[in-house]
Amino acid sequence: MIKYLNGLLGMTIDPDFPSNNFIYFFNTAETNGKYKQHISRFAISKNNVLNLKSEKVIIEIPIDLEVSAHTGGSLSWDKNKNLFISTGDNTTPFESEGYAPIDQRPGRLVFDAERSAGNTNDLRGKILRIHPEANGSYTVPDGNLFPKGMANTKPEIYVMGCRNPYRMSVDPKTGYVYWGEVGPDAGTDGVQGPRGYDEFNQAKKAGNYGWPFVVGNNIPYNEYDFATKKVGNDFDLNGPKNTSPYSTGLKILPPAQKPLIWYPYAMSDEFPLLGQGGRCAIIGPVYHFNPQLKSDTKLPAYYDKVLFVADWMRNWIFAVHLDENQNFKRMDPFMETNGDFRRPIDIKVGYEGAIYMLEYGTVYGIDNVDARLVRVDYNGGNRAPVAKIDTRDTIGMAPYKVAFNQKSFDFDEDKLTYEWRFEGKTVASRVLNPTYTFKHNGVYRVTLKVTDSQGKSSMDAMKIIVGNTLPQISISTADNSSFFTNNPQSLKYKVNVKDEQDKIIDRSRVKVILNYIAKVESGKTLIGHQEIAPTYSYGKEMMASSDCKACHQVNAISVGPAFMRISKRYAGKKDQVNRLADKIIKGGNGVWGEHAMSAHPQLSKQNAAEIVKYILSLSTPKNVVLLPQQGIVTLKDHISNKDEGRYVLSASYTDRGGRAAPALTSGASLVLRPAKVQAEDADLYNNVSIRDKEIGNIHNKSYFVLKNIDLKAINQLTYRYSSANMNGAAEVHVDSPTGNIISTLNFTPTGKRSDYAEVSTAISDPGSKHDLYFVFINKSKPRQSLLNVDWVNFGISQ
Repeated sequence: MIKYLNGLLGMTIDPDFPSNNFIYFFNTAETNGKYKQHISRFAISKNNVLNLKSEKVIIEIPIDLEVSAHTGGSLSWDKNKNLFISTGDNTTPFESEGYAPIDQRPGRLVFDAERSAGNTNDLRGKILRIHPEANGSYTVPDGNLFPKGMANTKPEIYVMGCRNPYRMSVDPKTGYVYWGEVGPDAGTDGVQGPRGYDEFNQAKKAGNYGWPFVVGNNIPYNEYDFATKKVGNDFDLNGPKNTSPYSTGLKILPPAQKPLIWYPYAMSDEFPLLGQGGRCAIIGPVYHFNPQLKSDTKLPAYYDKVLFVADWMRNWIFAVHLDENQNFKRMDPFMETNGDFRRPIDIKVGYEGAIYMLEYGTVYGIDNVDARLVRVDYNGGNRAPVAKIDTRDTIGMAPYKVAFNQKSFDFDEDKLTYEWRFEGKTVASRVLNPTYTFKHNGVYRVTLKVTDSQGKSSMDAMKIIVGNTLPQISISTADNSSFFTNNPQSLKYKVNVKDEQDKIIDRSRVKVILNYIAKVESGKTLIGHQEIAPTYSYGKEMMASSDCKACHQVNAISVGPAFMRISKRYAGKKDQVNRLADKIIKGGNGVWGEHAMSAHPQLSKQNAAEIVKYILSLSTPKNVVLLPQQGIVTLKDHISNKDEGRYVLSASYTDRGGRAAPALTSGASLVLRPAKVQAEDADLYNNVSIRDKEIGNIHNKSYFVLKNIDLKAINQLTYRYSSANMNGAAEVHVDSPTGNIISTLNFTPTGKRSDYAEVSTAISDPGSKHDLYFVFINKSKPRQSLLNVDWVNFGISQ
């Protein structure tokens, strides 16, 4: 069996460090072939040299080295110089399907967290509170969870029932303890109990926080026999019962306490601001504003008594505001618009009131080049202006006259001065919006320096290309250019290319390709005037917006296998797309090692399948089928996909370049969507509720929008709707909610909200493409909750 050395897990300095120079390490040590975890105290010289011979082992914590995770490792002090130590449950999580690891079978010691986190006589899965003494020993302060001398308990335990309290902090004013609890991996509720949650916990006093018997907002697991697979009763929140033969502690445990904040992989109903995706809760400090502190960088009074929390996977930091009793009040994002976080892993407040943050870097399990220690200063005084060049003229032929505009601004509204540099020299000083003529072909870098009245400045730059112009490219069709029907159909198209420098268009430089995207994520819009490259991959786009690259790289190994290795193993094998898509959604482990892959229940099966298809394509030859510049394509891939998805016909042209100017590429695309548009897949909404398979809570003047719609050959709309007892009208307006009306449906009650009707009405074509606003009207009271809409079908005349 492989054994893992956990190495150095945590460190802290003594509260009296200026006088005693003591530093403490949480580390794994070996003595006579046996391993334990130590909290060791060392002395460090005035010259910052560590004296290894000065080690005093303050306390020992047991460890089973067969387990490679869940060892906590955080150290923190309270105002009474008590040392808090967070320890993980030291339990293998990978064979309990992401639920509670309570496997009591013989030989399954390391698969049972009841022996550690749920054991009142074990120091693991806990937060310990001790008082180090000058001679290297420690005493136990009053007020811990169990009184000194109580049988089958450890007096050092302050908090029990922790899974992996990876980061912990103690409020220096109140002494309350906070920690981020990294939770289990189940993506959905199951027979063994609830799905996994990460938690931010607060202990105002000693207590049991429930693991492995509860998770999330005190949601109990079921008693479960791993041998027979028999499911028993829920664990009792008021006193979970520990029956494990591996536990040496009390059978009836203290009542389970609730967390401060909890959230699953999916969107949280209670804390929706936290988003969705992978989870790794990181606790930060509680900040206390000190008006007497002389510091130009301290956080302002707004953050007084705020708890900072972070998530390593989701890459955010939130400021949690607490009320006068230190209970949750609200939260708001910290540096949401200008934070450049690289996976925060630890956060502290410095003596000057600034935030110090340790960032792990982009990918888990490797030495990241972007790992760093950063300081976040509050700039409450003069702030530097922001320089911003703006011009529509960036590419043209010599002599090329460019009118430069700028949209620079200053947060403090200071008066600004401007310095423009063209062709390496300053030619326009203090001019707001200059005009400059480039007389010769070439590629030029234009810079703008903006300076405020107190001397602070910033710069912006822009590239100007002289000697070539962009090709002009478009896709035309005599057919409808917005929709496809539920039958196989032909699309006749023509790619039109013009280039001022290439008098004769080289057909070999025209790239045309048809992509079929099986499912487009709800809320993601693909519209016809976007430029989508011929190698466009929806799966790649989905992956870029997910947390996949936190644990995987394309070619290199990190904590997860490289995408290329996955592709080489599974590409071309039958049924792998469906199987791997399920694996992405549900999570799992054991194929590439024991590390678990996070579940992604927020992904639809179709979107997960698109990600798999992209991964599996990496090791296969890129036999992209290029289409002719003009031709007919058959649309039939949607037939086996319930008439969903999108067709994207993309075209690009790269010219030959010009004198001293590079080649330029332009692209165009034609996007076709199903003629039956699900209402929840609209492009924009106003004052409606978006549900899984419909939109509801539609009130007077509520609307949804479909963008860039061609109504060529369409003369009829069919609505599938339900309305309990309301009459009204569904109007289609062009380009705005008050634009010209091109269709009206007068709807009537269907009897019940669950009773749907399909009703048709005429629609006229305004010519060319337009945004269509579906506006719902009821001129008589009540004007609320008029109807639910399932879909709208555009009838294409044949």
